[in-house]
Amino acid sequence: MILGVHDGHDAGAVLIDGERIFAVNEERLNRVKKYRGFPELSIKTVLEMADARPEDVDVIAVAGIFRRQKRLLELEERLKAIFGPEFKRKVLFVEHHLAHSASAYYTSGWREALAVSIDAAGDGLSSSIYVARDGEMVRIAQSTYIDSLGDFYASVTELLGFRPMRHEGKVMSLAAYGRPSYDLSAIIELNGLSFENHLKVIGVEATRKLAEFFGYPFSRAKEIANQMKHGKLNGELQRKAIKIAASAQAHLEKLIEELGMNLRSKGFPLAYAGGVAQNVKANAVLRHIVGDDNLWVFPAMDDGGLAFGAAIFVKAQFERLDGRWRPFKLEHVYLGPSYDEAYVEDFLRDKGLEFEEVDEKFVADVLAEGKLVGFFQGAMEFGPRALGNRSILASPSDESVKERLNLALKRDVFQPFAPSLLWRRAGDYLEDLEGRPNEFMTMSYTASDVFRELAPAVVHVDGTTRPQAVKKEVNPSYYKVIKAFERRTGIGAVLNTSFNMHGEPIVCSPEDALRTFRRAGLDVLVIDGFAIVGH
Repeated sequence: MILGVHDGHDAGAVLIDGERIFAVNEERLNRVKKYRGFPELSIKTVLEMADARPEDVDVIAVAGIFRRQKRLLELEERLKAIFGPEFKRKVLFVEHHLAHSASAYYTSGWREALAVSIDAAGDGLSSSIYVARDGEMVRIAQSTYIDSLGDFYASVTELLGFRPMRHEGKVMSLAAYGRPSYDLSAIIELNGLSFENHLKVIGVEATRKLAEFFGYPFSRAKEIANQMKHGKLNGELQRKAIKIAASAQAHLEKLIEELGMNLRSKGFPLAYAGGVAQNVKANAVLRHIVGDDNLWVFPAMDDGGLAFGAAIFVKAQFERLDGRWRPFKLEHVYLGPSYDEAYVEDFLRDKGLEFEEVDEKFVADVLAEGKLVGFFQGAMEFGPRALGNRSILASPSDESVKERLNLALKRDVFQPFAPSLLWRRAGDYLEDLEGRPNEFMTMSYTASDVFRELAPAVVHVDGTTRPQAVKKEVNPSYYKVIKAFERRTGIGAVLNTSFNMHGEPIVCSPEDALRTFRRAGLDVLVIDGFAIVGH
């Protein structure tokens, strides 16, 4: 039994017991977004899910090596409190980028691949590329924490008044409203398989240099960002912010394209993770270079997936020693806590709520009537995307639903919503699909004319969409909802956004779901087949 632990930004734990995997991030349990620290609740939860005790754990795989003395001593004290005085015998540290790359390679289903990790920084590096073959990983390229593509994009995020290391997706969304106007090759470039930062500084120092480069008033950035959040996109400074976002996004895509071209010549498929892998537009560029069936983006690609990477790397090494290693394909990420029917029913009764048992047709019918539905079922998703188990659903046919959802969830108005669609309809709805559709919302596609007409609420201003293709065998109940909605409306897709208020973690428990349902003023809440209608 192997326990993966990430003690740091976006902390979490993963327990691998043979073929069983249990995974959760601390933020979902303590309700602190992107929680930085020791994942005590996560460790406790994955052990409970596996019906295991601390003494059952054979190896503790800790992601990340270089730690300040105070942090290392604190980590050791916390592990000792759970696993006892001999805990050090079980601990193996796995370097940050090796954990990222391992999370992608060892879940790709491929025997041979290039495992790529790109983020802001970790253990002194910001990117790594490995040749992975028969379970062995050999690093062939890297970039230092100074030469960081992820930090470049984070500095642009900060410059525009958003939170770096959290709101990069807002920059990507904002970029679609404008055209690139600045050549950023003097800022950062690709050098072979590594990046080269010409500014030679990172963090807020880089942000200040970028402010000079663009002539942008960094001191007013948050004020301007707040205006854009509420829909003011046409002021002079707002238009400048959009041009900066578009330029940064275009440059990121250009560098990822160049890297993809350099990697394609090696003849291996790509397994990809790290914070930069959250950029679905850049991922689409990479996909066009190597092909739909030759790119695997690990669904928990950010630091929230490091515990998984550490654990599965250690597992693979032991299997290699025994000659038992075989490629493994991750089919789903429903790896978190779940709640049985009796618990849910007792919870709803204790709250004095009126509820009724409903089926998937009921959910489809209320969606077709224009209702907003909190949809909670089964095991929680692992990773940053809600994929039908902790989701807010709406009809994608009425564009006005975006305004209502943005107000309800306190979202920035320029951010797009995404669809969950039936697997078999992917070819009809996605113009540039050339292989398997994406099941994890890790990729953007160009929406077909048919889909733009049918589902305008889930198509961004640039005509792109970020879909989840749903298979019946992977998530039967969610598939049935979309199928019933198709029978009712002719649209084989629903709008799916994560079940949380903006700035909060995705809901984990029925308690979280009920609280968010009330705060957002949703119309219907469905928890494991029981429906509550809002007032």
